[in-house]
Parts: sequence; C-alpha cells; structure tokens
Amino acid sequence: MTIVIQGRISLFGTVENETMRLNAAGQMVKRWWRELGPKFPDVTPDACAVMPNHFHGVILVGADLGVCPRPIPNVEGAHPGAPLRAGAGTSIPEDAHPGAPLRTGAGTSVPEVVHRFKTLTTKRYADGVKQLGWSPFPGRLWQRNYYEHIIRSGEALNRIRQYIIDNPARWEFDHENLATSPNSRPRQEFEPWRV
Repeated sequence: MTIVIQGRISLFGTVENETMRLNAAGQMVKRWWRELGPKFPDVTPDACAVMPNHFHGVILVGADLGVCPRPIPNVEGAHPGAPLRAGAGTSIPEDAHPGAPLRTGAGTSVPEVVHRFKTLTTKRYADGVKQLGWSPFPGRLWQRNYYEHIIRSGEALNRIRQYIIDNPARWEFDHENLATSPNSRPRQEFEPWRV
C-alpha cells in the first residue's frame, strides 16, 4: 500500500544522496508500522519505506502466507535475485525469512489496518506539533484514500519489497516529489507488480 501526506508536503525527513534521512516524525511513522502486528493478530507488517511525503508498506493478512517466501535481508545484494537490502527509512522485519512463524487468522481487512495506521500516526504527529514543535499540517495529515495492490506470488512480493526499499534512490523522479515541477517530469514508469 501507499499513503500520501495531504498536499504532498514533506514532513517526515529528506532524501540526501539517494538515502532517506528520517526526522523524528518519520521515525514515529516507522515505529507505528511495526506496532500494527500486536494490534492486529492476523496481520504481519512487512517491508516499508517512509519517504518525505508518503509511505509504502507491505502487510501480510490472514492465513496461507507460505506462498510468499521471505528472504533473509542482506546489506550487500542489489541485483535481481540477490537478497534484499534495506537502508535508513526502510525496513524488512527481522523474522522475514523462510520458515518464520506467521500469524494467521481471519477478520482484519486492509481498510481497517490503513485506518488504524493513519489514526495512530495522525494523533502522534499532532502531539509532536503541540509538544515538540514539528511542522504543522493543514487539515488532515494523510490524504483521504490510499493505493493498494494484492500481491499474489512470492516473486511479486520480493520484487515489490525491493521497489519499496529502493524508493529513496528514485526520489528525484518520484511523482510524489514536489521539488520538481509536476509538468516537467515523467511519471515513474516502473511498477513492480506489472513486471
């Protein structure tokens, strides 16, 4: 899934030298992503990337998650087929490996998870504005809707994980980046779920 800050303003940090530098607000968003698992027993938060003005994350919901093998992350690999690598602002859970215990169950929907995530992060961000001097946001923190895609194979899961992790390196060309005029830059062509 991808959720975007209202107005696409950058509140969670900056991208420097193709690396995401999270500020305190960005660290808070990443922390609450990891907290989704304890709040929803049938949900496993997976790879994520907190970007300056949006968030990418994979959530595994329900039973039969074994169809999506979970490779062990590796800082060295970068080419197709290599183990995944994660940088600042991105993560893959520490238990993301074949044979890791997966929580299963029924009843949680993706909209419920997204709603809870948005609610928790908005509340904590508003507290940060009042107590820590974080930049205020106009109206809502997050845009009303979100982008989602159902991942149907282990190969697609791994490709999307790598896309999420590599997102900071593509920030210059990201259509969510307001630093470049929306009329002068092409929309990002690579969509990992269509490959």
